[in-house]
Amino acid sequence: MTIPIVARRGDNIARAIILTLLAIGIFGVQDAVSKVLVQHHSPFQITMMRYWGFAAFSLLLVSRQAPLRQAFNSRAPGLQVARGVLLMADIWLFALALRSVPLAELQAISLVAPLLVTLFAIPILGEKVGVFRFVAVAVGFAGAMVIVRPGGLPLDLGVGYAVASSALYALYIVITRKVSAVDTAATSLAFTGVVGLVMSSAVGVFFWQTMDWQSVAMVVVVMGTTCAGHGLMTFALSLAPASVLQPFSYFSLPWAILLSATIFGHLIDPISLLGAAVIVGAGLVVMARERSRRAQDASETNVGHEG
Repeated sequence: MTIPIVARRGDNIARAIILTLLAIGIFGVQDAVSKVLVQHHSPFQITMMRYWGFAAFSLLLVSRQAPLRQAFNSRAPGLQVARGVLLMADIWLFALALRSVPLAELQAISLVAPLLVTLFAIPILGEKVGVFRFVAVAVGFAGAMVIVRPGGLPLDLGVGYAVASSALYALYIVITRKVSAVDTAATSLAFTGVVGLVMSSAVGVFFWQTMDWQSVAMVVVVMGTTCAGHGLMTFALSLAPASVLQPFSYFSLPWAILLSATIFGHLIDPISLLGAAVIVGAGLVVMARERSRRAQDASETNVGHEG
């Protein structure tokens, strides 16, 4: 992927934000199409076919940066494989949750993942978390409980899949941070693509069902939106830091609410919407505190170098 040179940093950030919002919009469409597909086909088959497209895209992207053999030269191969396994399991569970959980509520539950990252980073990365961030995480989980309260979203297996998906994705993010200290982004992307391809195909072939042309066309849409969404996010991250773009990921919630209402005729109830807003607010607070902490650490490091 060729990245154009842009003169001003402000223009870079503005373009990155637009690309991020476009990517999130595309991923939302992917989830909606996938939800239709998994009502009639195995989530494992749909995930396998989706990963065919993603693996091809990731390996093509990596090959344009470095020889593939070099990309697989990892200093932490065990952790890289673990990342791939976690992401694959996360996608399987999310696809299973799509069968029964409405898009809006599913997206709201998924937004718990950034809060879980804060907790998992303590034992895995050795990060220190202050009382303020702990309180924000607790408030975010309280918001999730509001969504699955008695009389709200039914507590079925689909909700369990959604929660487990968020937990595995959070672990994937934390381990990705850990391996980023020793491996390049190209190596991480190569391992993610290949491990997911092998796992999804090894399981998906046992759930194969013949598809009509309409379903095949929808699968092609899922594969295309997967590649387009990841491509746009990759481009966006080349223009602006992840810390700047991360808060815009919460655009996925109102977009999911709109898609759920227009495509499936499901309206999120006001109390569940309040719970979702609490999760978003807690997540934004945690992000702000992390940015502040990193800025402070960077300032102290610079002072130390000057001294």
